[in-house]
Amino acid sequence: MKRDYTVSDNRAAKRFEIHADGHTAFEDYELFDGGIAYLHTEVPPELSGRGIASFLIKYILDDAAAKGLKVKPVCPFVRAYIEKHPEYRANTVPYP
Repeated sequence: MKRDYTVSDNRAAKRFEIHADGHTAFEDYELFDGGIAYLHTEVPPELSGRGIASFLIKYILDDAAAKGLKVKPVCPFVRAYIEKHPEYRANTVPYP
């Protein structure tokens, strides 16, 4: 099972993408002053079960930290990932 994917920032579409086997998994985002809001995670059924969503979420959280951006986890999947990985909480803006 492949666990290393290439993530690209499609700035025109405001989303991070992983392309695999002719399909695209992505995370929609929106920048705000000093941070980035992660809005929606989508993985096509054809790519499910490969750990792509978790790989993508870890990548974007690490990317935000490296760029000094605070994270607003609007997407429930991103919020759940942060709950399971408390090392990301310090860089997170509270979101209901």
